[in-house]
Amino acid sequence: MKDVIVIGVSGGSASGKTTVANRIKEEFKDSVELISHDFYYNPYDDLSFEERTKINYDHPNAFDTKRLINDIKVLKQFQAIERPDYSYTENTRLADTVRVNPAKVIILEGFLIFENAELRDLMDIKIFVDTDADERLIRRIIRDVNERGRSLESVITQYINTVKPMHEQFVEPYKKYSDIIIPRGGMNDVAIDVLIHRIKAILSEG
Repeated sequence: MKDVIVIGVSGGSASGKTTVANRIKEEFKDSVELISHDFYYNPYDDLSFEERTKINYDHPNAFDTKRLINDIKVLKQFQAIERPDYSYTENTRLADTVRVNPAKVIILEGFLIFENAELRDLMDIKIFVDTDADERLIRRIIRDVNERGRSLESVITQYINTVKPMHEQFVEPYKKYSDIIIPRGGMNDVAIDVLIHRIKAILSEG
């Protein structure tokens, strides 16, 4: 068995990185597994729902990145893991875990995955999805209001108070570590086709 390849897909919130990761996953089915950093938000079970809504979820401290690092290491040994699952409506982890089987290619997706050096070093290919800030904000509003039951005011307040400053501190500066930069996110068919071609080459070596 050849080494497991880990592809990191990062970018700002609502940049289209999840779309890019999902399109790759759809192309290769069971040959590729997708892991999102968002699954690894800390549970904050000791806090009330109201207290959990006030947490800065765009800061690295909001994540259990140590567990993610360990899980990626296990997957690289071609062993299965039980990853956490997270509820955006309750702002906490669900009781049940989700089994992730090993695969030749692991796609790791998240806006802060390049910020952690140990996690970054586990990636063989690092991709940054680069999308204009105004477009990301519009996408975030539509997503959080329609899919996560948020109010428009709360989405905008969070963007101003945490999303934008954390992006400037922990996301944008780490773009320099990327091997490939994809403008326009999931709409960039040419770049995604290039990625798919590269992954096919990797899989053919197995």
